[in-house]
Amino acid sequence: MADEVDQQQTTNTVEEPLDLIRLSLDERIYVKMRNDRELRGRLHAYDQHLNMILGDVEETVTTIEIDEETYEEIYKSTKRNIPMLFVRGDGVVLVAPPLRLNNSDVISTTDTRIRTFALVALELC
Repeated sequence: MADEVDQQQTTNTVEEPLDLIRLSLDERIYVKMRNDRELRGRLHAYDQHLNMILGDVEETVTTIEIDEETYEEIYKSTKRNIPMLFVRGDGVVLVAPPLRLNNSDVISTTDTRIRTFALVALELC
């Protein structure tokens, strides 16, 4: 019985950066990519290069256009849904797993600013 508790504690702890990704398997994650591309989806698999397979993905691509008359920047976002997606790891900038309380409870939120802030706060602790 004690061995099961010790094994469960070691599988739920974060000792290396990829452990955070491992604990997010089969959960929805946020992935920021190069070229102003963002992905939100369920993590099915990953490797040491951060190649990932995501399911039920919502992709958001943000483009910036310059108004020719006022020279103001105009931000446009395009969203699309993709059932299954292979993500090449060299394009990954940031991965944000779901927020956790006590390593078991998951906070479900779509606000990526809160997720990123919480990750930075956890790193500082």
